[in-house]
Amino acid sequence: MTRLPPTLQFDRVAREFAGGVRAVDGVTLSLAPGSLTAVIGPSGCGKTTLLRLAAGLDVPTAGRVEAEGASGSRSARSVCFQDPRLLPWRRVVDNVALPLELAGVPREQRQASALEVLRAAGLAHASRMLPAQLSGGMRMRVALARALVTQPQVLLLDEPCSAVDEFTRMQLDEEILRTFRACGATTMLVTHSVSEAVWLADRVIVMARGRVHADHAVRVQRDRRDRGDVGFLSEVEHCMRLLAAASGRDAA
Repeated sequence: MTRLPPTLQFDRVAREFAGGVRAVDGVTLSLAPGSLTAVIGPSGCGKTTLLRLAAGLDVPTAGRVEAEGASGSRSARSVCFQDPRLLPWRRVVDNVALPLELAGVPREQRQASALEVLRAAGLAHASRMLPAQLSGGMRMRVALARALVTQPQVLLLDEPCSAVDEFTRMQLDEEILRTFRACGATTMLVTHSVSEAVWLADRVIVMARGRVHADHAVRVQRDRRDRGDVGFLSEVEHCMRLLAAASGRDAA
């Protein structure tokens, strides 16, 4: 039987830093198996801290974070950061294969897996290039490929399109959608772009002051979304108003 991707759960999660600052304050969320959830909010609201807790890169001060599949076992998680963080002296295929190398996978096997992921991403032609030979958008696509090479069940994306121009961002959004559909992982995306959140996600979480301010299910089906359609624009406007309320401002 094919194993379902896990449900990602936050149970009364808090993260307090020095000085009593609570970046995350009592968050309870359940992200459905195989869903794509976007988290938005004003700067400093705790969204990146929440993602780091989901990734296991940080530990909650209180509460717990779990990613459990149907069998109850813990599931592989993979993170793609806003900076591609490619090793400049390693060729693309070796950058993509790095997580497998760190896991002790034999060279021939990890190279084959990396090339397979690169082919699926349309990057096979770049496999022998160095990061300096790539555009910013291509470097981000390589970082996405690296996140997929371990076949994760939970995929965590930390503003992966923030450092590129708007046209490249739209191209990368399509790459993220293709990636999401191909891997079927339970996916959490942190972004500052409301339109990107609505374009990609099943659900948009709005955070403010470390807490969940709003939880909105996107009402336009993903395969019917059109950036110029009135239904899509209405969803963007609604989420903008939620974000403005979270930020303590009136929507323009």
